[in-house]
Amino acid sequence: MPTAAEKRATFRKLHDSGFFVVPNAWDAGSAVRLTRLGFVAIASTSAGAAWAAGKDDGDLTRDEVLAHLRLLVAATDLPVNADFENGFADAPEAVGANVAMAVATGVAGVSIEDWSAGAMYELPLAVDRIAAARESIDRVDPAVMLIGRNENFRVPGMSAADSIARAVAYADAGADCLFVPFILDDGVIAELVAAVAPKPVNVVVGDYALIAGLASLGVRRCSVGGSLAAKSWAAFDAAAQSLKAALPG
Repeated sequence: MPTAAEKRATFRKLHDSGFFVVPNAWDAGSAVRLTRLGFVAIASTSAGAAWAAGKDDGDLTRDEVLAHLRLLVAATDLPVNADFENGFADAPEAVGANVAMAVATGVAGVSIEDWSAGAMYELPLAVDRIAAARESIDRVDPAVMLIGRNENFRVPGMSAADSIARAVAYADAGADCLFVPFILDDGVIAELVAAVAPKPVNVVVGDYALIAGLASLGVRRCSVGGSLAAKSWAAFDAAAQSLKAALPG
């Protein structure tokens, strides 16, 4: 089993050039299966983890998520990128303290988003939160990657230009990789890539047919969010319905 330091070095190197897919696992079994399939890294998914626990996305506590991250890290030889939601705090200092706990689980990357309790953080606070996460990571292990995430899709009418400006600000504050979920327009993706260069961009897709075209836009990595978990649960539901329908009477 590679050490945490080796996993982190591998993960960071993956972002230096080329393109890779980081599928999202939701339990030990999915992490093991993704490892056996030959993927080079995995990520957690807040939605998938919550569903596996019988809860809704966003309902897991910080300690539950930390335990989930430890489970994933122990299940695979691959680097794990943590979906750490909003850092489970609003204040930058508290975000930093929680991120240190996430790093202690052995993950290779930590994603922090700019959304909480139905609203997006104002830009100065959002930037301070990323800076606090960066400072916390650097105190523990600077090799751990910080992913700055803008929740554009949650705010009706938020422009791509505003999201790109936030991504640039998060990059300047110390984010190693930038992520704006569900921006899928080729022109906007290319603009985002150029704006934060040379730092890498992650794109999330639910339609896997879109993945092949991302590398040509300069995207460095692609994740799939909760889609693998959703497809798996849909298959489970279908099988369970078939079982129910087979019952006599």
